[in-house]
Amino acid sequence: MLNQVRIAKLSIAIGASLATTGSLATAQQSAAVAPAPTGPAVNDVAPDFTLAGADRYGLLKTPVRLSDYRGRTVVLAFFFQARTKG
Repeated sequence: MLNQVRIAKLSIAIGASLATTGSLATAQQSAAVAPAPTGPAVNDVAPDFTLAGADRYGLLKTPVRLSDYRGRTVVLAFFFQARTKG
């Protein structure tokens, strides 16, 4: 009978500590999550920038500026494994 009381108290203590630990972890996760930075809205004008242009033969001699394409639709595509062994 005495062992059953100890087991019951021990299981209550373990359950309470697990519940407290879980709530602390949840509180820490919610505090650590920062709001995601918002990007540009639809129809916002992008800031001007310059990139090294490339075609299938290699890099272009002159850099490409976004302002050169003002008034046109521009699509940027990034191929992160292009020209690599991967």
